[in-house]
Amino acid sequence: MIKSKLSTFSLAALLLAVALLAAGCVDSTDSPENEAAPEESVVMVTTPYGTAVSSSNVMKLVLEEAGYDVELKMADVGVAWQSVADGSSDVLMDAWLPDTHKQYMDKYENDVIAAKTNLEGGTRCGLVVPAYVTINSIDELNSEKEKFDGRIIGIEPGAGIMISSENAIEEYGLDYELMTGSEVSMITTLMDAIDSEEWVVITGWSPHWKFQRWDLKYLDDPKGVYGDKGDIVTIARLGMDEDSPEAYAILERFEWTPADMEAVMYDMEQGMTEEEAAAKWIENNRDQVDMWLGNE
Repeated sequence: MIKSKLSTFSLAALLLAVALLAAGCVDSTDSPENEAAPEESVVMVTTPYGTAVSSSNVMKLVLEEAGYDVELKMADVGVAWQSVADGSSDVLMDAWLPDTHKQYMDKYENDVIAAKTNLEGGTRCGLVVPAYVTINSIDELNSEKEKFDGRIIGIEPGAGIMISSENAIEEYGLDYELMTGSEVSMITTLMDAIDSEEWVVITGWSPHWKFQRWDLKYLDDPKGVYGDKGDIVTIARLGMDEDSPEAYAILERFEWTPADMEAVMYDMEQGMTEEEAAAKWIENNRDQVDMWLGNE
């Protein structure tokens, strides 16, 4: 009998609780429906070059300030483009167009969104030498092959500037070997050559902190192999503008100058971590960041 009464009481209590919840008479702030929604996530991909690392880390901190959980991964250029095209990454901040990354845009133009030109008309690629080198044009390189040891010092083989440099060797009939490596190894070779006042030719691009540190010059490119000055464009995956409209709006508002980018790169070169350099730039440019966030 006692068991029956307890069961009847429990059933009545349960029915009352359900009725009160339905009427809104019970505080349900701890219920799953009222828990704070988890942060939206954004997956960014960057290439290992200073321009990409600087803009990607600045945008990472900006998106985190806006409440997003941001993953930043690094990949070679071709892999980075592919990951945005197949949707495994949301955004690449450092597409060099129309020339340097032309082959990737041609391949993936129907699979990505060109969200915003974030640095307009401030990029250049080509062959770079110290200012004390007495030649001024790519078509003079063969005449000074011995001084350059018959080598053009390059970076990773998949980079757009390396493809352009292979074309330059063919177009100009250069009797040179294009050396593959990394940006770090290229800069180390350049620094050692300058310290010894030796001749060296590298694959170079702007913006880059090396032009602040050393007196360098581009060799003229009369055949136009490296193209004209270009832009840096933010590339997003298809559909990001629809399923992450607020994050996409921040990307659409993001733009800065070569001087902005070089400031972040220079602080990294001087020993700051990528995130420290990005945070310093954000602190010094609060009005601009607020505009990107839509706070103005």
